[in-house]
Amino acid sequence: MLHLSASCRYFYYNGFADMRKGAYSLSGLVRNEMRLEALAGDVFIFIGRRGNKIKLLQWDTDGFALYEKGLERGVFERPVSNTSGHFSISAHQLQYILQGIVLKSIRYKKRYSHGD
Repeated sequence: MLHLSASCRYFYYNGFADMRKGAYSLSGLVRNEMRLEALAGDVFIFIGRRGNKIKLLQWDTDGFALYEKGLERGVFERPVSNTSGHFSISAHQLQYILQGIVLKSIRYKKRYSHGD
């Protein structure tokens, strides 16, 4: 079962994934293009070319779990980063993407952070 936890790592594939691919083909993308270990328990996020479908891939101790959401209207917002290729996002950012919240409009209040 998918549970978006802050203790889990989330990696966004910064490219166009073929939404016809299943769990094993997407795990090949993770291994060959993202150069990450698909069996680590991390969540890998793929958005299709048209932007109206998203797939989340996670190894769940004894097999892959593949979650898919397709929108009848609208598109998922793609997170942006100054790096090419894949990059990490937070559980909150993934929730915002799934709920249709514009990431650029989110402002965080200043909080204590050890080391600041």
